[in-house]
Amino acid sequence: MPDFQPKILAFACNWCSYAGADLAGISRKQYPPNVRIIRVMCSGRVEPIFVLSAFENGADGVLITGCHIGDCHYKFGNKNAEIMVKQAKELLSTLGIGSERLRLEWVSASEGQRFSEVMTDFTENVQKMGPNPMFAETAEAKT
Repeated sequence: MPDFQPKILAFACNWCSYAGADLAGISRKQYPPNVRIIRVMCSGRVEPIFVLSAFENGADGVLITGCHIGDCHYKFGNKNAEIMVKQAKELLSTLGIGSERLRLEWVSASEGQRFSEVMTDFTENVQKMGPNPMFAETAEAKT
């Protein structure tokens, strides 16, 4: 599907990753326009149900970004995010959506360039995978 543009939902930690996204914007770093960012206070506050709901509502990929390990403003939030992502990936694999459609990255407030690179790389990877399998039949029927 050469014209397929994936819908990407990114959960960004308020203290690091969201500030990194802001720096990317201020620095005029480009990343795909089909990424939608939701600011959360901590990556550890993203629950598996948020991830499943995103896929159920049409997201083709979900990215969770947070503070680097050891820099979490809530001490262990990013460690909790690691545990949650591992569990959610297993669930996504079991459901046939695919664990590779969920990604966890650490991006600090000073890493605007890295934020842009992560968004671009993840979007390109999801684009290669094609549409969310939950909606693939619907997409094929439309063409």
